[in-house]
Amino acid sequence: MSEPSPSQAPSKKERGLLERLSSLLLREPEDRDQLLEVLQQAHERNLLDADALSMIEGVMQVSDLSAGDIMVPRAQMDAINAEDSIDQIVAFAVEKAHSRFPVYEGERDNVIGMLLAKDLLRIHADTQVNLRDMLRPAVFIPESKRLNVLLHDFRLNRNHIALVVDEYGGVAGLVTIEDVLEQIVGDIEDEYDFDEEADNIVSLGGDQLGLYRVKALTTIEQFNETFGTGYSSEHADTLAGLLTDQLARLPVRGDVVELPPFRFEVLRADARQVHLLRVRKIEPVPENSDFDSPADTLDSDRPT
Repeated sequence: MSEPSPSQAPSKKERGLLERLSSLLLREPEDRDQLLEVLQQAHERNLLDADALSMIEGVMQVSDLSAGDIMVPRAQMDAINAEDSIDQIVAFAVEKAHSRFPVYEGERDNVIGMLLAKDLLRIHADTQVNLRDMLRPAVFIPESKRLNVLLHDFRLNRNHIALVVDEYGGVAGLVTIEDVLEQIVGDIEDEYDFDEEADNIVSLGGDQLGLYRVKALTTIEQFNETFGTGYSSEHADTLAGLLTDQLARLPVRGDVVELPPFRFEVLRADARQVHLLRVRKIEPVPENSDFDSPADTLDSDRPT
């Protein structure tokens, strides 16, 4: 076999560069940041597509998020009052179009079980059906429960929904298996999901006044209209773009940007975009805000 000609053999300078690149790509990651760096490099070299990279990052972030980070707050829960008539309950279930509902008695904190919408079909066979006979046990978890542990429990127990309780034992919200999976694969939409601006900003209410969960693609215009702020939309249309402009780079999970009167924390992001923000009021919200009092929202959602 002939030796490569001088023109074909890599120069000493080229060999040094190749060796450094090989060392960079083949070294064992020592921590999560280095692992993410290797994955990013694999994506840049077309060894890993963007969707796969996003899901891997989602899997890694799930262990850092807790149920309290993604739960549907109590004020936003569609719950059934055990004292309502069967006709009222059926009408409510049809209107909300969920597959499972928490059922409470008296106060909304007093959840006595879960009702599966499909069980309501039994009323066609038995007009004397008792609501309590149809209830399934409710699962209660603390706000601090990690999502990777929760997902394992969901799979192990074949359960799809859990009620999140605060340190005082009160119901703070609920979380579903779909909520957890969306942290990995992105939004899962079905025929009953609608892209409504009303869902972009969710007040977390309770004792956490001035705290909101906000979709990063919420427009700056909607945010300004809701809170009476004056953030500029000259260089960006959405909150994700606003934070990107402030940081001069794509935000990553854990990034914090203070733009008085609010503090923005990135809850979920992947290699392509920011998905979810935690927004905390650090100064009084103007009086024309639609979300001045999350506690009022809580009370207004309670059945009379």
